[in-house]
Amino acid sequence: MADGLTIGQAAAFVGVTIKTVRHYHRLGLVEEPGRDGSGYRRYRSTDLLRLVQVRTLAGAGVPLAGIGDLVDAEPERFAAALDDVGRRLTERIEELAARRDTLHRLAEGDRALLPDRACAILDRLAGLGFTPDYVATQREALVLTRALVPEVLDNFLTMLEHWTGDPEFVELTKRGWEAMSWDPDDPRIEELATATAGKLLADRALLAMPTSFQNRSDAASRYGVVNHHREERAPSIARLNTLIEAELRAAGIDFPRR
Repeated sequence: MADGLTIGQAAAFVGVTIKTVRHYHRLGLVEEPGRDGSGYRRYRSTDLLRLVQVRTLAGAGVPLAGIGDLVDAEPERFAAALDDVGRRLTERIEELAARRDTLHRLAEGDRALLPDRACAILDRLAGLGFTPDYVATQREALVLTRALVPEVLDNFLTMLEHWTGDPEFVELTKRGWEAMSWDPDDPRIEELATATAGKLLADRALLAMPTSFQNRSDAASRYGVVNHHREERAPSIARLNTLIEAELRAAGIDFPRR
């Protein structure tokens, strides 16, 4: 998603109205993205992640006035603030019981936005020795997947469960994360892309996408937001992903095209 999304697309993807997005901007809950050469604001994956976080907290009953500090809070203060909100909601327990349960889960941060199956995979990644930054990035990608392309979430989790059980693939993935520090023209990137694509193609059935998703008119845009999350911060990773995708396409694996 090199060009980003319009405010209308971002609102639709996250499940709110344009008016709500602008309201979040006015309140300072979500920073307004920069404008492109045509004067339009363009939303990237990090902007959508923030929108999802704010929308979820608001939907759980957290007052908008407190969401900004809460999203950026340290874990202890985050949990303490949620406990306070939970006590207020309990006074209206019959009406707000479901929201109260959500708030209790929010003490785990973004994990409140994910099913238990996804949380187990994140725990497994940490246990396999992946860095906290890598696990955090995967958590963000899973949050975006569930919010923007829910049709493929189960497939994605199945792939991760399979691959995290394959020591060779784990090592390739760790090497891919190390490539973030490489020069984009480093010849090792091409070698790594070929090795990774070959490993992926060994289980082609795992790469299939649901027809319900492929039939979406905006499938390519939604897929691009998730698949290229944070690439703008790491040119070498962007090149690695582009090369892997090109090899998979050449082997007959079809992905949504922009």
